[in-house]
Amino acid sequence: QVQLVESGGGLVQPGASLRLPCAASGTILSFYSMGWYRQAPGKQRELAAVTSGGYTNYDDSVKGRLTISSDNAKNTVYLQMNGLKPEDTAVYYCNVVLLIQRIAHEYWGQGTQVTVYS
Repeated sequence: QVQLVESGGGLVQPGASLRLPCAASGTILSFYSMGWYRQAPGKQRELAAVTSGGYTNYDDSVKGRLTISSDNAKNTVYLQMNGLKPEDTAVYYCNVVLLIQRIAHEYWGQGTQVTVYS
């Protein structure tokens, strides 16, 4: 079993920066992927950024402003958020996928609220 704990959310003004860490604990050999999703009020959860095997992918709406990185020694994935906009307001969820005997196991964190107010 893997547990994910996010932190770093908050209430900020447009243009501000936040850094969201997500620490994973439990039985972890290696990650297939680590990512951040977000869910705005009244909308479906959507991918913001993901990293897998050195490859990263971003939603077009966050390219150039959000950066995903990981520290494998600490089993932690980060989302650096710069130039925040009101439309970035959402609950941000950490997601990891592990491959165990060729079977994908997906885990989610509880989420951390990011609110950008003008």
